[in-house]
Amino acid sequence: MATTINKQRLLNQLFSAARKTIDSEVEPRPVLDQVIYGLCREDATPEQADRAFEDLRERFFDWNEVRVSSVRELEESFEGMSRPEARAQRLVSFLQEVFETHFSFDLQNLQKKGLKEAAKQLARYEALNDFVIAWVTQRSLGGHAIPVDAMTLRCARRLGLLDDAQDDPEAARASLEHLIPKAKGAQFTDLISTLAGDNCDDEPACPTCPLAGECPTGQDARVAPVATKSRPKPR
Repeated sequence: MATTINKQRLLNQLFSAARKTIDSEVEPRPVLDQVIYGLCREDATPEQADRAFEDLRERFFDWNEVRVSSVRELEESFEGMSRPEARAQRLVSFLQEVFETHFSFDLQNLQKKGLKEAAKQLARYEALNDFVIAWVTQRSLGGHAIPVDAMTLRCARRLGLLDDAQDDPEAARASLEHLIPKAKGAQFTDLISTLAGDNCDDEPACPTCPLAGECPTGQDARVAPVATKSRPKPR
């Protein structure tokens, strides 16, 4: 397990890389749109989520049309992403819950409530999980939250930011929120997802990872020199 000092040094390198590769500006969206984007963003890179979200906006007239569309139609927007059918089903379920509760598609009133009350209301939607609630808290409600999905958990553990035995997303989120300041939360979330997608998949590509020098997993994966075959002695 990395020490706190080592974790901070690694985070500094992470943020240094972010300044070169990641746009740290948080795009403002209505709360409902931010929830839907969060559904796209879980276990996906920012580029994948952007593509899926924009495809939904372009192919359908409004969120009500998305609500009444078939899961098969919506799957096309999630092409190339993990679990497209499940994503489409969650999206339909969420929009149906919102419509049955409010008879509209507007959740802006959540911004007028306290963080705890807003999070509590979001948690009432069965289609939402801790990742999406943390995402909306971070991006729309002004709270300090680090959304943790499988990609973030895997990458953070390999980097040594989390204990190897840490597999509870909510506990992992609490640990990361203690390490990462609120002002850098969104930047961290986007960077670690990009890193996970590019270099830290199920089979890590440590040789091409920009953090391999500091990452415990990257250090362990360094290839040992290949032993040369012994030449036969001349007769």
